[in-house]
Amino acid sequence: MKNEGVARDERTVSVENASYRLAYLFLSFGLLAIIAYRSYALRESCWDLFALVIAGGLVAQLYQASHRVLTRRWAATAALTLLAAAVVGAGIALNLKR
Repeated sequence: MKNEGVARDERTVSVENASYRLAYLFLSFGLLAIIAYRSYALRESCWDLFALVIAGGLVAQLYQASHRVLTRRWAATAALTLLAAAVVGAGIALNLKR
């Protein structure tokens, strides 16, 4: 019988998942900062980077939906967020036409 330690346990998995979450947030907000800089300072189109941010969020939501962990509260929050984004986007579009 060998006395080897456990290589991976629940704590290890929990710490790994927390690190993946932080890395995802860092990359997403880093991309948003780059998008803001490129669009306002350099006047460049940034839809390619913005698509990466959106795709990253979609992958996470599709994975959670496939495992049935999304709730009605999540759906209400998502709908409210989409509505707020549409209002802000329309306001920006109308302001740019002036």
